[in-house]
Amino acid sequence: MPSSILNPQSSSPDKAEGVILRTRLLTETSLIIHWLTPNLGRLVTVAKGARKPKSPFQGKLDLFYACDFSFARSKRSDLHTLREVVARDRHERLRHDLGWIQQASYAAALIEQTTEIETPLPEIHELFASLLDFLPHHPPKPRTVFAFELKLLRELGQEPDVSETKLTPETQDLLTALIESDWSDLPGLQPTAAQARELQKFLHGFLPLHLGKLPKNRAAALS
Repeated sequence: MPSSILNPQSSSPDKAEGVILRTRLLTETSLIIHWLTPNLGRLVTVAKGARKPKSPFQGKLDLFYACDFSFARSKRSDLHTLREVVARDRHERLRHDLGWIQQASYAAALIEQTTEIETPLPEIHELFASLLDFLPHHPPKPRTVFAFELKLLRELGQEPDVSETKLTPETQDLLTALIESDWSDLPGLQPTAAQARELQKFLHGFLPLHLGKLPKNRAAALS
């Protein structure tokens, strides 16, 4: 009998690049890794023995690491087996400020909530990767969260129609700029306290209506 029939995961592993959105314990020695990849979308893999002292995964699997990896597909579930990992960018500077980690974690949770597993997401992968590059070079202000939320809404086809809002003209202009501007332009957007409150109130109603209940860590990301 062919070995591929005896072992459903014995075929050649698939290769991908991606960013780690989340990790969690499976057993005392193994981890479940949630990935965001451009071509394969969100993937979930198990890293068997990753917590063992001599594991080949040691130092390669942590939040927001950008990696090249290979995995063996499961024929029974969406949980695949991680084979090899090369960490290309550990985004180490993110660990220097809790605010950056909180904002990146909220963005990751929002992506998980609003996208389907194993569906190509090149634009959203690029959006998240650009956020990770932006964060450690600028103070973790609420406008970063607002910009990410609005840009994600656009990618999901849920972009607000600015002309239909009841926002003041100045805040309408701010909303449009947050959607359309590059990350490099974001520091130049300096909303007044009144504009920030108005935009926060608008998004507090708009986001749940279109995306469902928001991740609990949004408040921490905005604080």
